[in-house]
Amino acid sequence: QDEYKPDKDLSEVDLKNAIRVHHALATPASDYSKKSNVLKLKTADWRVFLFQAPSKEEMLSWILRINLVAAIFSAPAFPAAICSMKKFCRPLLPSSMTKLCQEDQLRSHENKMKQITDELAEHKLHPMEKSLKSKEAEEYRLKEHYLIFE
Repeated sequence: QDEYKPDKDLSEVDLKNAIRVHHALATPASDYSKKSNVLKLKTADWRVFLFQAPSKEEMLSWILRINLVAAIFSAPAFPAAICSMKKFCRPLLPSSMTKLCQEDQLRSHENKMKQITDELAEHKLHPMEKSLKSKEAEEYRLKEHYLIFE
């Protein structure tokens, strides 16, 4: 709502409310029909934001620019923590700039997409048993939610 003034310092509230775009993805909000030219931004912490652009061309321009900046600030994920309990842990997503060139980063994302797709298929091959304790069932659902989101 407020117009950005480059000479004005950002307040603590501004920084607190900033949306971190590392490992985020912007797409047209095709499932949102209340308004037109709406894009959806899914962040690394699983939040979803909707933004309305004045035109379809501008919406597509925003999506392209947001995804480009997100890619630049999306270094490959660190491996998830390992523990002896075989508990599912989400990998850590750094917010640092990637050191990969665009071609290598695209290849990295394609490989990660294949890995996640294979992992989701494997996960679905072994459905949750009805006898699982609630904690184990929750971990199964958490892993499935993560794999689908990714």
